[in-house]
Amino acid sequence: MDSFEINKIIAAVIVTILIVIGISKVSDYLFNIDQPSVAAYVVDAPEKEGQLSLTGSDSDIDISALLALGTVEHGQTVFKKCKSCHSIKKSGKNNIGPKLWNVMFRPVGAVSDYKYSKALSEYKKDWSWEEMNGFLIKPSKWIKGNKMGFNGLKDEKDRASVMLYLNQNSDQPKNLP
Repeated sequence: MDSFEINKIIAAVIVTILIVIGISKVSDYLFNIDQPSVAAYVVDAPEKEGQLSLTGSDSDIDISALLALGTVEHGQTVFKKCKSCHSIKKSGKNNIGPKLWNVMFRPVGAVSDYKYSKALSEYKKDWSWEEMNGFLIKPSKWIKGNKMGFNGLKDEKDRASVMLYLNQNSDQPKNLP
C-alpha cells in the first residue's frame, strides 16, 4: 500500500468526521429547543380515603391517628408476611431475622444471640412508634445498609396493625399515644 492510498483513507475519515459534526451543528441551529430548568413533571396524586397525608417528613406523622387505623387482629393477619423470617413467640428463636417478642421500645439491634448487619448494630435508637413506622414503610431506605430484604408495607392500616400486634406481643405492652 503506497502513501497515496493511505492519504485517501485518512482524508475520507477526516471528511466523514467533519460532515457528522457539521450536520450536528446545523441541526442544533435549525431545531433550537429551549431546555426546561427542571427535568421532571409534577404529578398531583389524589389522596385515597382513609389514608393519612404524608406531606412533611416521616416524623410529622400523627402516630395516634395512624394507630387508630389499625387493629391487633389485622396485624396478626399482616404479620404472616413476616413469619417466614421472624418469630413472634416469647420462647421463639431467631430465624433469618431476629425474634420480635418485646421488640417495641427496645434498642435497635438488641437481641444478643443474633448477628445484625453493621447498619442496624450502629443505629443506636429504640423501636419507638415513629421508628417502627418509618422502618416498616421501606426498611432499606429507613436504615441504609441493613440486610433486610423486605419491600415494606405501604398501606397505613397494615403498618399500624403490625405495630399494634408487635406491641401486644410483649411482657409489658406500652400504652398507645
